[in-house]
Amino acid sequence: MDIRTIDETLSVAPQMLPDDVAALAAQGFSALVCNRPDGEEPGQPALDEMRRAAQEAGLAFHHIPVAGGLFPPAAVAAFAAIRRGTPGKVLAYCRTGTRAATLDALANIHGLTAAERIARAHAAGYDLSALAGRMEAGG
Repeated sequence: MDIRTIDETLSVAPQMLPDDVAALAAQGFSALVCNRPDGEEPGQPALDEMRRAAQEAGLAFHHIPVAGGLFPPAAVAAFAAIRRGTPGKVLAYCRTGTRAATLDALANIHGLTAAERIARAHAAGYDLSALAGRMEAGG
């Protein structure tokens, strides 16, 4: 598993597998967020398999699919609500982790500047500098 820490309560990762989920619970995660549309590409675990694995491991499971580089306000708001409402650590995943990191930066639940959000993502290995204008505009 390639888990990258964004802050003390959020980590992001590339695609998780059902067999990975029990280890996430053992690492102290309390919720799993999938940011991929179900069936986005061949070989991707089905959403129902991931949900079942999370439930069996005692993790909350959320699905906020985003695709095509679009991050609609409803998806950003849903991600923010999960971040604010989840006690403990959240792991969000997508194909590479970039969408999950982007949703967090756009949700901005800590009220950070665009530069601070870009730096946090960069420290985790994600370049979100192209979103600086949108972040500065409050989106």
